[in-house]
Amino acid sequence: MGIRESYGEALAEIGDEFKDIIVMDADLSGSTKTSVFAKKFPERFFNMGIAEADMIGTAAGLAAAGKIPFASTFAIFAVGKAFEQVRQSIAYPNLNAKIVSTHAGVTVGEDGGSHQAIEDISLMRSLPNMTVVVPGDGVETKQVIRAVAEYKGPVYVRGARNKYPKLYDNTHEFKIGKATVMREGTDATVIACGFMVGQAVKACDILKEKGHDVGLINMATIKPIDKDAIINAAKQSGAIVTAEEHSIIGGLGSAVAEVLGENYPCKMKRVGIMDMFGKSGPANELVEKYGLTPDDIVAAVLKLVS
Repeated sequence: MGIRESYGEALAEIGDEFKDIIVMDADLSGSTKTSVFAKKFPERFFNMGIAEADMIGTAAGLAAAGKIPFASTFAIFAVGKAFEQVRQSIAYPNLNAKIVSTHAGVTVGEDGGSHQAIEDISLMRSLPNMTVVVPGDGVETKQVIRAVAEYKGPVYVRGARNKYPKLYDNTHEFKIGKATVMREGTDATVIACGFMVGQAVKACDILKEKGHDVGLINMATIKPIDKDAIINAAKQSGAIVTAEEHSIIGGLGSAVAEVLGENYPCKMKRVGIMDMFGKSGPANELVEKYGLTPDDIVAAVLKLVS
């Protein structure tokens, strides 16, 4: 199941339990899947139209009144068009509002560079008070949405258009601020988030066949980042590769580099989108063009361990 489908289902599933949840969308509920909640709780759903700044401002007002607003649209609109409102009306007063985006990264595909948010993690993690989460599959997404509903404070959840490979069963336990160590390794460790966790699983399998013992960490929470998991991996393996469907500037790679630079410097390489915008094309072709394949992760690891 896809990230956005899991998001819609999760909202509908917890709606009875969390009576204060109000869901809003910027005329994209069919795409963000908030329509699932809207059908079950029509009196608690509001289509704000193509007015993202207004939607964020309204979410701030609802949060100030004691509700738990979930505001959703594509990542480029939630973060790009409404950044001032997110900053001034939600993050600055530290309100309990949740911003859940879909259609982030180059896997948006044919919509092109104008609609492919590759800087949203960077922008949102730079805001004081803001928590930033990037789930790795549908199972984790459902757990993220519940955790976010329980958490007091502003949160940005980054979702996607395409479906991700299933990584977890229902025994998985997501906790805000805690990484999931999927494998331990002595040669290197890959730290990934979102779409790139599935790519990293394949990469680690390839590396194992080549005789390399490589660990893997799913860093679903980018902020607050799990410093202990990063430092422990660096001490154990001595080499870190980060993998993200986001610019290598300001995203997961930067966050990990900051932790290592201040606490335990080691060899490191970032896999992600270089300093460039996306282009229009099939998602699988863009993944290859921008160096986001398992083979690209393998190459980065081999460069460090050689």
